[in-house]
Amino acid sequence: MANRRDFFKSFTKPLHQTKEESPLLVRPPYGKSESFFQSECPGCESKACVASCDEKIIFIAADGTPTLTFKQNGCTFCDACAIACEADVLSLEEGQNSTWLNAVFKISLDACVAHHGVICHSCKEPCIDDAILFNGLFNPVIDNEKCTACGFCMSRCPTQAITYDVFALEG
Repeated sequence: MANRRDFFKSFTKPLHQTKEESPLLVRPPYGKSESFFQSECPGCESKACVASCDEKIIFIAADGTPTLTFKQNGCTFCDACAIACEADVLSLEEGQNSTWLNAVFKISLDACVAHHGVICHSCKEPCIDDAILFNGLFNPVIDNEKCTACGFCMSRCPTQAITYDVFALEG
């Protein structure tokens, strides 16, 4: 019979195994198009977008392009990466993809403890857009109309129940 400490430790581990790194790339905000990332970023020597990010979520992928990781934090849409981008791949110009990232977040019903009767609002608390809705105290869902894909919910989930699908930026 397991002791109490082991029982509570089980909530800090995922209920199912997830991939350590997704092969899909979430791009920094304000991206013009995927083709710009592929053509301009690998040759960029400054990598100013990485250094400009106070949340430390931008890193350079194996193909030389910037991508985001939500392991520790999320995107605050502070504009710093776009301002620092020397190649103009990230742009604050009106009409560009603004404060939305190229990802759609979802909550796994199997891995989410709130879907198993445990009161947990770890994902809702950091969501400034009120995009995570609960049925009473349980069963959270993400309202994709409100969600900006900032990633703060993913970094706060104790069971890693939040994942995302990526779509290509068009432009």
